[in-house]
Formats: sequence, C-alpha cells, structure tokens
Amino acid sequence: MKKYTSTFKLAVLAAVTPLLFMGCASTNTKVENNAAVPASKFDLSQWKINVPVDLNNDGKIDTIDVEEIQTYAHPDFFYLDEQGYMVFTSPNKALTSANSTNTRSELRQMIRGSNTKIKTKNSKNNFALAVHPLSERFGSVGGKMEATLKVDHVALRAADPNKKAAYSVVVGQIHAGKDQALIDTKLGYGWGNEPLKIYYKKWPGHKTGSVFWNYERNLPKTDPNRTDITYPVWGNTWENPNDPADMGIALGEDFSYTVNVHGNVMHLTFTAQGNKDVNYSINLGNNVDAYGKVDYKDHPHGYAADWHYFKAGAYNQCSTKSSKGIWYPGCLGTGEWALDKQNGDYAQVSFKKLVLSPSTKP
Repeated sequence: MKKYTSTFKLAVLAAVTPLLFMGCASTNTKVENNAAVPASKFDLSQWKINVPVDLNNDGKIDTIDVEEIQTYAHPDFFYLDEQGYMVFTSPNKALTSANSTNTRSELRQMIRGSNTKIKTKNSKNNFALAVHPLSERFGSVGGKMEATLKVDHVALRAADPNKKAAYSVVVGQIHAGKDQALIDTKLGYGWGNEPLKIYYKKWPGHKTGSVFWNYERNLPKTDPNRTDITYPVWGNTWENPNDPADMGIALGEDFSYTVNVHGNVMHLTFTAQGNKDVNYSINLGNNVDAYGKVDYKDHPHGYAADWHYFKAGAYNQCSTKSSKGIWYPGCLGTGEWALDKQNGDYAQVSFKKLVLSPSTKP
C-alpha cells in the first residue's frame, strides 16, 4: 500500500479540513399514489432517490429524501412489484440531474439517515478511504453494498448503435463527491468521478447481455486521459457487438454483486447461477489497476482524498443526445412515457436484495 509523503499529507489536510462541513440543500417532494411502497420490504433508512419526474413543478428532477421514501412509490418509475422486487424504471428521454444527459431512477446512500441537520456533502454523510488524512471525521471508513437483481429491459433503439453507451444501464456505483471548493485546491480531487460503475448491456436481438464494471481515472474533465477502464464479468465488455450467448446474462435473470470497500481496497464479487464467480480487488488510494499494474496515466493517489457514496438502481446510459464521444448514442425517445414504453425506449432494473453494512475484512 502506498503512503503519502508528509508534504502531500499536510497539503491535503490543509485543503480538505474546511470542506468537511460544507453541505447543499436537497429538494424534497411528496408524492402520493397507489403503487406498492418499496420501503415496506427493503431497508431504505440510508437511501434517498432521484426519479425522472417533476411533480412539484420546480423545473428539477424530483428528489425523495430518507424520511419521505419510507412511504413513497411511483407507479411507473419506482415501486414494489407482485414478486417483491424493488423496480426502477428510467425512460431514454425525461428530466435529468444536473450535468448529466442520462435519466435515472436511482438511490443515493445517505449515511445520515433522516437527520437533515447533516447536509448531503457533509463528511458525516459520506465515507472515506482509510488513507484519507481525516478519515475519522467521516460517516464511515469504507462500507459494503450487497445486491441481487435482474435487468428487465434496456433501450432498444439508438441512432448510433456503435457508441459504447448504447443499450446499457448502470445498476450500481461508487461516486466520488463533486466539490468545486476541493477542485480549487489544485490537488486533483473533487471532480465527481466514479471509481465504480457496474454495467449491464444487451444488444437488440442478442440472446443475452454482458455484465462488466468500469473504473474512471480520477482526473479533471479536460484531461484526455480521464477515461473509463473496463473489466469484464460475464460476456463481453461494452464495445464488443458479438452475442455473448451462454456466457452472458439474460434479461430477467438474477445476478448478484458485493462491493466491499475495506480500508483502501475495493473488493468486488459477482455471482450468478450457472456462471463462474468473478472477483476483483483494487486499491482506490493509489494508481495500481485491478490487474496489479501501475497506471501511469491515473492520479498517483487515486481517490485518496475524495469523499464517496454508494448508488443503486437504473441509471440509463442510452442518452438521447447525439454528439461526439462514447456517451451520446442518440437513443430514441419522445418524453411521453406511454409512447416511449411502447417503443422500448427505456431501461428497467428490479432488485431482489439491496443491503448496506460496514465493510468486512476479506
């Protein structure tokens, strides 16, 4: 494990100390409907959710905080189905969160629970790596997320199907905090990058889809080396147009993942009936990749001084935007949910299990 030089550690301490207590207000939206409430079966005491609607007419995607989610469901985008799965649905075209062209119905970890006196960006509401020089001030050091889920549907139509993001959905994440004040320290943190995104991608007409995960180099958006490094699980990675067939995971087929961030190391375990278990470990506090090789293009200290949180649900990668870059496949969608559902222009993911807990030693 790499250690900080004393000069670097002092610089980090000076930079992040005033940032640990900063926060931002959330948007609270109460919704009433007849859909079954996911919190009646799942422990959502440390989750809030973004849903791709604006029922309070404030021009922003609705955010349902921890207290409200205990009695909340949306009949189209977030509900408990008859089999007891927690369902997340995300159309190709709908309201999106700030700085994103992708829609989502997705949970965000809230370590604070219902204590809104602790702001969203506050250190007590997020977790740090053990190497963080002020790790004891965070809600936790590391943490674990365990999930069993199935992907019911991915978007069927893309104007540029060869863009990597087409026909895919992210079903689990670790997000580093986007923090302009931290960016301004020039230490190379606060960009809001993602050390983990777990993907499912299925091309139209294929028998099965592929599961893989991405690590994003912790670099500024303007750095051409800021890109996603892809690691296979079952089937292919996202650029391969071949049918994974029996090596992949079918729509409606359960699979599981465990994300265990213990100390500085992220341990990943993927299981599915009939498929081999897949395991990875990567130190998030340095620039050694999941194969044990130094990535000289990454930040030398990885995500060491960032703050982090888990996410889970359906983060639809089939953006309707057509532009340069892998993220903009120009997927079809009208913004009218009934029509978009009929045309297959949406992603849907259903969770059988979703549990947060402290990290455990592997």
